[in-house]
Amino acid sequence: MKGIDRKFTLWALAWPIFIEVFLQTLLGTVDTLMVSEVSDDAVAVVGFSNQLFNALMTLFITVASGAGILIAQRIGAKREEDARTIAIMSVTVSGAIGLGISAILYLWPQAIARVLQMPDNLMPLADTYISIAGGGMVLTAVMAAFSTAIRNTGNTKGPMYVIIGVNIVHVVMNYGFIYGELGFPQWGLTGVAVSTLASRVIASAVLLVMFLHAFGRKITLPEFLRFDRKLFGEVMRIGWPLGVNMSCWVFTQLLIYTFIAMLGAAELAARTYMNTLESFCFMLGYSFALALQIQVAHLFGASRTRDAYQATFRAMWIGLAVVTVNALVIYLMGSWLLGQFTDDAEIIAIGVTLLGMNLLLQPGKMINMALGNALNAVGDTRFVMFISLGSMWAIAAGCSYITGISLGWGLVGIYGCMIADEYLRGFLSWRRWRSRIWMTRQSNVPADGGTAASGAIQA
Repeated sequence: MKGIDRKFTLWALAWPIFIEVFLQTLLGTVDTLMVSEVSDDAVAVVGFSNQLFNALMTLFITVASGAGILIAQRIGAKREEDARTIAIMSVTVSGAIGLGISAILYLWPQAIARVLQMPDNLMPLADTYISIAGGGMVLTAVMAAFSTAIRNTGNTKGPMYVIIGVNIVHVVMNYGFIYGELGFPQWGLTGVAVSTLASRVIASAVLLVMFLHAFGRKITLPEFLRFDRKLFGEVMRIGWPLGVNMSCWVFTQLLIYTFIAMLGAAELAARTYMNTLESFCFMLGYSFALALQIQVAHLFGASRTRDAYQATFRAMWIGLAVVTVNALVIYLMGSWLLGQFTDDAEIIAIGVTLLGMNLLLQPGKMINMALGNALNAVGDTRFVMFISLGSMWAIAAGCSYITGISLGWGLVGIYGCMIADEYLRGFLSWRRWRSRIWMTRQSNVPADGGTAASGAIQA
């Protein structure tokens, strides 16, 4: 694309994101396998706790995500001081929210576990893991704010290197604590929690140094007390619908999992294995979609709406080609891949059927992610939120119960509803993007700092 900074090209943004997400997923799998050496109960507690942590993350991701979009827009508009102020505030506010969550998880881990129906026999382990790992959620909050701000300056490589390095350290520390090797005490699940906390401390420290030098003028520590009400209002205007959207996804997925659990152990196991295989398709699409969001926000901030419009479709078609080929390869190797996880013929048969349906799911998901992220990038986050509220709850969750449970279609019915949800949201986002209404309704930030009208409505 002519005239765009090389660091804001789609490929330059996307490949570090993909490497980061891929290695995080891979090391997360290794982490789970290592925890399984402690006990199956330990795996259950870690898995359950991580679902809780992911749900709570939406509280501070709202601020970080909204800030990230505005940072890319302001940099595109050559207003780096505004971008710098927004970044500082996002860290401060995210950290404050994370500190509150940490205090609650540290002080009342068993009470929280009981509310979430944790089995009594897992309570001692849950008490240990939630209090230690959950007590470090403030670090997760500032890490998310640091990483998001740094990425949206166009530097996607920095967070990638940090996360890769820290995850390797985490796996090595897990090994030491679980087996009592490398001079570590053998602490079992307590050691895993300590390893998680220590890894976050290291990551936060490195990302802090990187963040302080992320903009043209170095950020000083006293500036973290700085607060601009007007700019923060813009962050929340964009950010709160993103938080609602993310919450919809988290809680509808949890609900769908309960429906699958009602079908039986074989169906639940098949879906769990499918998640692992499907994630490799999702990672590619997600990397393109996140890179596109940064690129479109940058172009939109520079009042280059025609380029933003065209870049979205270009990225969508590239992403569609990549995820479709990847889904096809996984489908053709489906029986062999599933056989690496289980010998159960019933589970493998169910999994192969779902891999066939995955050929339909992944293109729909790519269209939805690309166009939804593009709309988010130009500030049209409320539209994305409204269609998510309607489609996720009515189609993905509501119809899944009707087709999968009431009509007895099982996993095929549930998966079919998930496919329908992706295509419906993708179609509505496509119509919205094609209408170009976002060019006239969203307030752009021109490069000269003046009124945005002339630049924002060009076709």
